[in-house]
Amino acid sequence: MTEVRAKKALGQHFLTDLNIARKICDALSGGAIRLHPAAPGTGVPDAAFSETAAPGPAASEHAVPCAGADVPAADTAAEACDVLEVGCGMGVLTQFLLRRTDLVTWGAEIDAESVAYLHAHYPEFAPRLIEGDFLKMDLRARFPRGLRIIGNFPYNISSQIFFRVLEYRDLVPECVGMVQREVAVRIAEGPGSKEYGILSVLLQAWYDIEYLFTVSETVFSPPPKVKSAVIRLRRNATRRLACDEALFVRVVKAAFGQRRKMIRNALRAAFGDFGGAEHPFFTRRAEQLSVADFVALTNWVAEHRA
Repeated sequence: MTEVRAKKALGQHFLTDLNIARKICDALSGGAIRLHPAAPGTGVPDAAFSETAAPGPAASEHAVPCAGADVPAADTAAEACDVLEVGCGMGVLTQFLLRRTDLVTWGAEIDAESVAYLHAHYPEFAPRLIEGDFLKMDLRARFPRGLRIIGNFPYNISSQIFFRVLEYRDLVPECVGMVQREVAVRIAEGPGSKEYGILSVLLQAWYDIEYLFTVSETVFSPPPKVKSAVIRLRRNATRRLACDEALFVRVVKAAFGQRRKMIRNALRAAFGDFGGAEHPFFTRRAEQLSVADFVALTNWVAEHRA
């Protein structure tokens, strides 16, 4: 088998530039994982993260330098950590991950043709290549000691991959992924931007987000119609939010569900009229609120909803 046929239904665009693949690999930390457990009884149920954010308008160019070269060299004496590559394709990124002695590289690949290619060209990788849908995998059962996640993520499920990262945030201290540029911008943007949305707030509540670099459409086969970007998520110091976390997700989704309306109208549609009570944020729109603002608003909703 000389190559794998890209399948539109799977959102496949195979990376062909080895330098880009190396930069993505270098952006990932290494060494032993120190888990950041959620506080007992405060975790958000998986179902809370099951919906993806609605697509937003095209993102503008970002002049953000690549941070790959700035990542400190891993302590190779430390225990190697597990890293799961989502969508291995023909192994362009895999080959660089396999060279790192601080990582134990696993793969998740749903395409049987890609699996056959990888078995033929990377036989040493075959025992750790999981054929199946990443979105249906029980990561806690497979990687109880934690894992990092990396990949050239299929465009059609990139947002769903990040929601899965949120579900397992106590296990996943870091994620490096290449996605459509508009998705990367949406995740990395802060309050006040029209791209800022549901996924921005939920991810930024638990992770520090870095937009690393933009990738041209010319380095893929077949080339997509949009540019891509590489982003890095690193778990922040938040052990739990200072509010009901399941309600926090509902408030964020409700606020952005009618993002053109003021917060008052969006929340009343979801929770009722709060007995006529008003919050100072009610005259703002969802994209104007920070994570801390949404935490405060969630506590207010918990106190005033019927």
